[in-house]
Amino acid sequence: MSLINNINKAFDHRIRLGIMSILMVNDHADFKMLKELLEITDGNLASHVKALEKETYISIEKQFIGRKPNTRYAATKLGKAAFKKHIEALEKLLGK
Repeated sequence: MSLINNINKAFDHRIRLGIMSILMVNDHADFKMLKELLEITDGNLASHVKALEKETYISIEKQFIGRKPNTRYAATKLGKAAFKKHIEALEKLLGK
């Protein structure tokens, strides 16, 4: 079996890797938190969360806090499993 078989293309961008890393250690994160932690623009973050949502690796919950809209993200069971597999594949590749 190839060393790179389990490396997941959905996580090959550093921003998606960052989003998933944050969601693996937090139950959820909102748009503002992800944007600040990753130091990226609204548009950039939006396109990457859309890609992860399309794979059903993250779930999105929209709500209002007071009168302000708030969008929260969480890693799904599938997303957590896929991300763990991806990290394990990277560790194997690095010979850990």
